[in-house]
Amino acid sequence: MVLSERVNTYGQYLLHRYGERVHKIALDAGFTCPNIDGTKGWGGCTFCNNASFSPTAGKQQSDIVAQIKKAREVIARRTGAKRFIAYFQAYTNTYDDIEALESMYRLALAQPGVIGISVGTRPDCVSEDVLELLAGFRRQGMEICLELGLQSAFDHTLVRVNRGHTLAEYRQTAIAARRLGIPLCTHLIVGLPGESDEHWHTSLDVVLEIGTDGLKLHPLHVVKQTVLAHQWRQGGYQPLSKVDYLQIAADLIERTPPHIVFHRVTATASPDILLAPSWCSEKWNVLNGIEQELRRRGARQGNRAGIPYQREEIKDVA
Repeated sequence: MVLSERVNTYGQYLLHRYGERVHKIALDAGFTCPNIDGTKGWGGCTFCNNASFSPTAGKQQSDIVAQIKKAREVIARRTGAKRFIAYFQAYTNTYDDIEALESMYRLALAQPGVIGISVGTRPDCVSEDVLELLAGFRRQGMEICLELGLQSAFDHTLVRVNRGHTLAEYRQTAIAARRLGIPLCTHLIVGLPGESDEHWHTSLDVVLEIGTDGLKLHPLHVVKQTVLAHQWRQGGYQPLSKVDYLQIAADLIERTPPHIVFHRVTATASPDILLAPSWCSEKWNVLNGIEQELRRRGARQGNRAGIPYQREEIKDVA
């Protein structure tokens, strides 16, 4: 069972583009976030203990060269890969002055085997200077990707989870990036508090209408030391079941045009911080489950692209 037979995956995209395996190296460059440091708010997103998304987060590992060297050696022993993309992952990786950002990005690009960078950030923290910098790297032949965490197209949900940005800010940044030819990957979370199938399908529709090159789907999971963990303990949040997530992910994949690249269709957290649901520690079981659900349907990515989702009227989409 191979997911890439039914889904346009990022790994296969890179393999076809370069003729060999290309691995992403997750980096923690020591950034913070504007709704953590008080610029926009305190405490961060209600679901965010960043260690659940980045294996190095919280360890103050700002030595980019050392991180790349260590990861490159591990990956080379495991797979023999010789090409890498430096993934600025932890927290908001455009949240600094342009000189500091350029220095960090260039340092990563200068390392042996690194052919590009992927920059994870928020829609409200991407200046024109940042976009011009990334566009310049792309013109030089580097593999560049801007990853924007939207999570939901509903502003009331973004307020509820303390995101600190709006759909309008996402729209503005996404359009500006694509006008400069910067490949864009959009993050969406399935299972946010107060949302249902209709919300997730609408969020996908909005992102596709604005325009994106790639998608990351994340099932919401509860991790330690978060507001969401408190809500879950108090009975105020119920995570999705594995069966529900497999069906929802398959639905969204079917409705996504085949040229869109799926960088991720699930997300996991390590057992030492994961509280619920337990299946979010089982990456490969979830990936296999999505492939099996698509196979059961006789479906693949794009089968239902452009077909309106039958839903009730939902307001609050800008």
